[in-house]
Amino acid sequence: MSLALPPAVRRLVELALDEDLGRGDVTSRVIFGAASGAGALGGRGPHVIADMTAREPIVAFGIDVACAVFELVDPAIEIERLADDGARVDRGGLLVTARGPAHGMLAAERTALNFVQRLSGVATLAKRYADAVAGTKAKVVDTRKTTPGFRALEKAAVLAGGCANHRFDLGSGILIKDNHIAACGSVRAAVEAAKAHAPHTLRVEIEVTNLGELDQALAAGAEIVLLDNMTPAQVEVAAARAHGRGVLVEVSGGITLATIGDYARAGADLISVGALTHSAPAVDIGLDVRT
Repeated sequence: MSLALPPAVRRLVELALDEDLGRGDVTSRVIFGAASGAGALGGRGPHVIADMTAREPIVAFGIDVACAVFELVDPAIEIERLADDGARVDRGGLLVTARGPAHGMLAAERTALNFVQRLSGVATLAKRYADAVAGTKAKVVDTRKTTPGFRALEKAAVLAGGCANHRFDLGSGILIKDNHIAACGSVRAAVEAAKAHAPHTLRVEIEVTNLGELDQALAAGAEIVLLDNMTPAQVEVAAARAHGRGVLVEVSGGITLATIGDYARAGADLISVGALTHSAPAVDIGLDVRT
């Protein structure tokens, strides 16, 4: 198989391989030898079969990237893909079976697993958050708190888990945060400045921390308000006031799986959760060789 990765993802994979294989795989080289010759890999060793297996229930993501890692390390490796990105995989479920020279297989193993464990962890956590607001109108969204270089992949994993994406970058939307407000002098001044210069295609969103700031934002014409670090009870009051003006409500700030349902029921349209990407634990996936 031949996988065409987006250029940014391919660069990331190449960087990861250079990090792990920049000086070669000395263990495989001394075990399998270099007599047969195989370019940078030296001797390729015996042909083996390796199964990539979920060791806990997961939402799989990063399968394409993992397959590309094997292909880039040794094109002689044949990949059988057994799960799609976004698939729910039970413990013991197979993601990929690879067949080919042992040297290339073992050289690619850790980098391939690093990608799929990390990205499946994001997708798996996203599913838990999406399930926690099921039956409400609220949509859970990610943030820009992503691993440098991994944003496109992590945000795709969030979608696979059933949540949604917020801004991809600073050019994606107008979001006035606390430091913008401090520099402008007030909530009202910041919104008015943004409204005066914003492209007609972009809505103006502003972060507020109390009802006084909310009233300023609404009076100035904000189209989305971000309620930061409010309690569910405070959100309920603020959301009723904002919805009465036709304004969307986003909430953020320390929201967890234990509390997100309360915020959804309080009237939030969007709930932004940085933990989807900055705190998602890698899931347990292994690669086991059989001959």
